[in-house]
Amino acid sequence: MQILIKRVNSSLPMPQFHSDKAAGFDLMARKTMNIKAHSVSYVPLNVIVKMPDNCWALLAARSSLHKKGLIMANGIGVGDADYCGESDEYMAILYNYTDSDVTVEQGDRIAQMIILPRSEITLKEVKSVSKVSRGGIGSTGK
Repeated sequence: MQILIKRVNSSLPMPQFHSDKAAGFDLMARKTMNIKAHSVSYVPLNVIVKMPDNCWALLAARSSLHKKGLIMANGIGVGDADYCGESDEYMAILYNYTDSDVTVEQGDRIAQMIILPRSEITLKEVKSVSKVSRGGIGSTGK
């Protein structure tokens, strides 16, 4: 599968997989940003991505992001195949959970993108799906 990538700032390196078996390729901050304590910032990731129409992108934090005192505020990001216009740069929505400001430097690897297949799905409303309920969230791990 081939994914087309446009770098917003072509002086920064192309995203890359950092091992032969990596599921995702790393994305880096396009610019240096200061993220205030207990606040959210949108960090541009320097890529506009064109993938096949039958795919979607999952944007996840790199596992080391928490060491900076940051997490992705929205948990994960979902990129649709049609999010690929000239100004559709991917962003990491980062939350600084510390009591101090955190600086993200230009070129810091922040997130990873995983390209996944998309299934065609139709939604059909029904009156009931099952008569048996299994319990609430977390009910099987008592």
